[in-house]
Amino acid sequence: MDLVSPVLDVVTLICNCIGDRAASVRRLPESLRSLRTEMEKLSNVYKDVKERVELEENLEKKKSTHAVDGWIGRAEAMEMEVNELVENCDEEIQNKCLGNYCPGNCRARYKLAKMVPEKIDAVAALHTEGSNFEEVTVPLPSPQVFETPLEKPVGLDSPFEKAWKCLQDEKVGTIGIYGMGGVGKTTLLKKINNKFLQSSINAFDLVIWLVVSRSTNLERVQETILDRLGIPNERWKGREEERKAEEIRRALKTRKFLLLLDDIWDPLDLMRVGIPPLGDGNQSKIVFTTRSADVCGGMAAQKSIKVECLEEKEALSLFQAKVGEDTLNSHPDIPKLVEMVAKECKGLPLALIVIARAMASAKTPEEWERNLHKLRKYPKNLPGTENDLFSVLAFSYDSLPDEATKSCFLYCSLFPEDYQIPSEHLIQLWIGEGFLDEYDDIQEAKNQGGEIIEKLKHACLLQVGRSQLIVGKEFLKMHDVIRDMALWLACEKGKKKKKFVVEDGVGLIRAREVRKWKDAQKISLWNNTSIEELREPPHFPNIETTLYSRSVMESFPSGLFTNMSVIRVLDFSNNNKLRELPVEIGNLVTLQYLNLSNTGIKHLPVELKNLKKLRFLLLDDMFSLGPLPPQMVSNLSSLQMFSMQSSSYKVDEAMLLKELEQLEDINDISITLTSILPAQILFNSHKLQLSTTLLQLKDCRGVKQVQISPYVQKLKVGSCDELENLEIIGSEKEAVPSKFPRQQSFNLLLRVHIVRCRKLLNLNWLIDAPKLQSLDIAFCEMEKVVEDGKITKGSEIESCSSVFSRLISLTLNCMPKLKSIYGHALPFPSLKRIIVKYCPSLKKLPFDSSIAMNKKLEEIMGNQEWWDGLEWEDQTMIENLTPYFRPLKIYQVIHLTSTA
Repeated sequence: MDLVSPVLDVVTLICNCIGDRAASVRRLPESLRSLRTEMEKLSNVYKDVKERVELEENLEKKKSTHAVDGWIGRAEAMEMEVNELVENCDEEIQNKCLGNYCPGNCRARYKLAKMVPEKIDAVAALHTEGSNFEEVTVPLPSPQVFETPLEKPVGLDSPFEKAWKCLQDEKVGTIGIYGMGGVGKTTLLKKINNKFLQSSINAFDLVIWLVVSRSTNLERVQETILDRLGIPNERWKGREEERKAEEIRRALKTRKFLLLLDDIWDPLDLMRVGIPPLGDGNQSKIVFTTRSADVCGGMAAQKSIKVECLEEKEALSLFQAKVGEDTLNSHPDIPKLVEMVAKECKGLPLALIVIARAMASAKTPEEWERNLHKLRKYPKNLPGTENDLFSVLAFSYDSLPDEATKSCFLYCSLFPEDYQIPSEHLIQLWIGEGFLDEYDDIQEAKNQGGEIIEKLKHACLLQVGRSQLIVGKEFLKMHDVIRDMALWLACEKGKKKKKFVVEDGVGLIRAREVRKWKDAQKISLWNNTSIEELREPPHFPNIETTLYSRSVMESFPSGLFTNMSVIRVLDFSNNNKLRELPVEIGNLVTLQYLNLSNTGIKHLPVELKNLKKLRFLLLDDMFSLGPLPPQMVSNLSSLQMFSMQSSSYKVDEAMLLKELEQLEDINDISITLTSILPAQILFNSHKLQLSTTLLQLKDCRGVKQVQISPYVQKLKVGSCDELENLEIIGSEKEAVPSKFPRQQSFNLLLRVHIVRCRKLLNLNWLIDAPKLQSLDIAFCEMEKVVEDGKITKGSEIESCSSVFSRLISLTLNCMPKLKSIYGHALPFPSLKRIIVKYCPSLKKLPFDSSIAMNKKLEEIMGNQEWWDGLEWEDQTMIENLTPYFRPLKIYQVIHLTSTA
């Protein structure tokens, strides 16, 4: 029995084991059904997860999480394993090995039967894991730079090279790109952005592109940057400005970034945005575009790059590309017409593109000729001009700070295309129009006018002009497309076409055209010959301004000026054939500005004394003018500015000065004196001294010494053969003594012009003119302009640093004995232009080494022979200055000689 019991236990154990295995084998079909069910559940979850991942990757720029990637891989592997297991089980079931009592197959079938429940558990676990994913993706990491759409740029190589050089300069952190609307600033910024797409350029960890636009919104700026940085919304969405700034600061402070800001209209406070300060070794950069040079200053740009209009060849290339080969080849005459139309756009890319698109469908020369006429006369009538061109450019106008500045800008459109506008003349007109009426003092109004000019230049709405024939005067010009836009705005966006009437070079103006002016507010006629006689006096109830300038009109139709009830400004200047002033002008009681300069008028009607509101009377260069009517000037009770320079000798200068002295409001006099008596009247009248801003002494025979009023801003002395000394402080030997206290300096003196004063041996007193801007000397015998050792106050070093420190223009002409301008080398920090002609003894220029660093210097003009013979103490100086040298042209030589 002892042996039997253990044997029975073993047999029982074996039978139980065999029974369990047999049960597992018998349950295999049922287990397979459970596995298929679980696998189907897993497959559905797998599909759901994959769809979520694909949707979020495509729409939200995200990528799947590492956990999801791992799960998807395991699910796919599990599917393969399950499929293989099910296939093997199905094969065993079909063999029915157990029913055939095949011991080998039974063992394999049992092994399969044991694997199925394990897989069921594994599949169920994967199903549960996949069902519990709350997030299947995370935001993609931001690329270094996003590409911006950009057509092939034209004509931006030079500003791009400047900007790229600045980006490579460790000392430059902030770069401002400015220029007029439509000139290509955004295109340049896009070119910079896309340059970083090149794999070989890894200058920055991150390049951020941001359009700021006109209505700067700090919150929008912050949110755009936060989104670009990929910071999760829950960390900043709906939070206050400071929290958003902190998130931006935290993300950027350890990264080397390039921030590209397009279209800034006002300085942007980057600290408030959250941009960390540049520097501290991180070498991050900021580049921005703007239409205003003032914004460059407000953004503390270390470098400012101006984008100019395209050169003529580049402009034509861009225009042709936009017109298309099909149109260019449609007729042999069209390429020439295309060139003419492109020239009208004056190199402004936006204008070239808009006009080209408008004309691309024109396939005949006749269509192009009609469109060219429209462009010249009625540009707003071309398709797209108003909405795509003028409206875009008008944003610059809308951003001007006040109505006075806007009015001053629109006024510039009254001048012809390509006209060089004298800034002084323009400011006088603005004051006459009443744009600057808040200033009672003429000088204050002039200063404000100068500030407005600077604002318009900085806004790229006015440009610095240049007259090759006149030195020492500032000229302005308006781009033709900007001018067309200004006229469109002035005429209420084209709704009132005749509000501003500007005619240039039309010859005879017909009476029917004059009748159309009844609704006009301002009329500007240039380079015209005459106006047709009128059957009856026209009515101009709204006309405030009439400019008849640079024309050859000998007279005006009778009654033309009879019915101008609100007229303020009349300008007849530069009509040298005009011999007679219409008498009815004396009845224009609202008139405030009258300019008759450089006309051939012989007599002024006595009726002018009725102009009680007249504030400006300008009578310069009126060489045919006879004596003024007695008491005419003194009856102009509102007169504030009077100018009579280089006019007729027939005018009684002494009587004129006495009448001017009677005027209560006079505070700006420009006058030419030709004898001692009127000079004595001037220098012995404190009121006249205070009021005289420009003094010209001409042909003053017998005068040896003159004391100049310290209030003079411009001084001209010509053909005074006996004059030996000009000074502030006189002596008992003065030919023109003054009874008033002596002043010690010419703090207001800006311009000096000395011609044909052969006994005047120096201008030492210029040391006491610290604000002098322009100095012209011609046909004098002096050897030195300022003698050595003539420092009158302070230490030599201090005085030298201020001498000529404001000088912008220096002209020396026909001075054979001149050897020295000044005894010491000077920095000339403001000098732009120096002209030297026929000064063979002048072998040295008084420049110190800093002149090479003067970024304002534009040119040095003279004879090539004189330039080649100059002596230089420092060889590097000539190397630095030679690029600025320009040989004088023939017409410039003639002009310099004739004006002397």
